Amino acid sequence: MRSIFLIILIFTFFSVTPFNVVAADSDTSLEMLKRQIEQLQQQVLALEKAQQAQETEKAKQASLAKQVTKVEEAEPSTMPEKPLNNTLSVYATMRPTFGYFDEDAETFWDVRDALSRAGIKATNEFMPGWTAELHGEWGIDLSNNGDFGTARKAYVAVGGPYGRVAVGKQRPPQYLLIAEYVDIFNHANSPFSYDAEGIFFVNNMVTYRLQTGGFSWLAASQFDGDSGSNGADLVNLGLGYDQGGFHGAVTYLMQDNIDGNFTAGKDEVWAVSLAQDFNNGLYLAAAYQDKSYQRDTISQDRSGHTLDVSTAYRISEQFRVKLGYFDFDDGRGVLLSQRYDGYNTTLEWLPDDNLRFHLEYLTKDYDYLNDFDSWSIGFRYDFAKDWQF
Repeated sequence: MRSIFLIILIFTFFSVTPFNVVAADSDTSLEMLKRQIEQLQQQVLALEKAQQAQETEKAKQASLAKQVTKVEEAEPSTMPEKPLNNTLSVYATMRPTFGYFDEDAETFWDVRDALSRAGIKATNEFMPGWTAELHGEWGIDLSNNGDFGTARKAYVAVGGPYGRVAVGKQRPPQYLLIAEYVDIFNHANSPFSYDAEGIFFVNNMVTYRLQTGGFSWLAASQFDGDSGSNGADLVNLGLGYDQGGFHGAVTYLMQDNIDGNFTAGKDEVWAVSLAQDFNNGLYLAAAYQDKSYQRDTISQDRSGHTLDVSTAYRISEQFRVKLGYFDFDDGRGVLLSQRYDGYNTTLEWLPDDNLRFHLEYLTKDYDYLNDFDSWSIGFRYDFAKDWQF
């Protein structure tokens, strides 16, 4: 291509140059000819570079045109703005215990269950920032034939930027903010003071939860048309704060007291909890409830409280010791009171993340009833499988 351009330029040069100039001094003519040929070569190179640049630009424009055409022709479903997350979890935990009991002035050996259960949970992000949640969980009673079926959780929830709403049987704020932080023992009746009259699961309930920074705002109401009030049978409000291993919370609970098919009054509870998880393996927690028993007959009004203190310390990678103190007062008189206090201590061996063995001693000192003591060993095997699609 370069030689063709050069021949054309040389031919043009000689065709326009007078013959008498060529016939002049030979040395001068040759020198001028060389310079003119060099100029012609430079012009040829410039022309070739310009042509290559034009061809490259045309190729880029053609490629961009093809890409635009593909994007315009693509189906919207094949090009989501953001991939949505859907998860499915199946889990189970088996927790049998075997122990020696001194209860109601009688001693015996027994196999019991420490709240074995199984469940399924599914979440669906149906649009960016919004998720739907399905959760079902059922107890397994290893102390009685391994029966399966007692419902613990059964609800559907929808969550988004403005909070989460759930309907069905679920944990109330009273447990999530107060009892959960002292419920660290391998026992079906833990926490041992809260358990006497506290609530763990509530059916026919509507809950709302909003998390802003380290704060958690919780509200719940129970609407059971078969019993209690025509409106809400239970109202439970709570505010919690969690930051850097610290937890603090305060809650308010108002609940109908049902005696048979009749509402005998209301129970009003104010509660507070504090917990701290230290970096050295030490955990401290305390939960207190002040309970007012408001009865339709004024002479039956009374007040009581629950106090649970729980501590745990990891003495090595595989061993942990736990201690607890509890105090319960139902506000009743001498003949009916079930007031007690006590303590428990537990040694745990954790050979794997999903496997735990424990040895526990528990004692309850009743003011007006027979005391309770027990020694027990327990096993806990957790299983969980998650899928994401």
